[in-house]
Amino acid sequence: MGELRFEEAMIRLQEIVRLLEQGDTTLDEALALFEEGVKLARFCNDKLDEAEARIEIMMQEGRLEPLEVREE
Repeated sequence: MGELRFEEAMIRLQEIVRLLEQGDTTLDEALALFEEGVKLARFCNDKLDEAEARIEIMMQEGRLEPLEVREE
């Protein structure tokens, strides 16, 4: 994925979903879009996992406090 940013990947993934939902692509194009979408989804999932791990480390080191959830 190179230097792709999470936000860019999410935008492209949304675009791919839109294109596939329209149904105006050939089978080969749809398969290529699907394959790209799977790669982007994995990339985004990996980035979210990395962010979660960093947050957990900061919490363990006491550099970050858990958020309090207010019930209304």
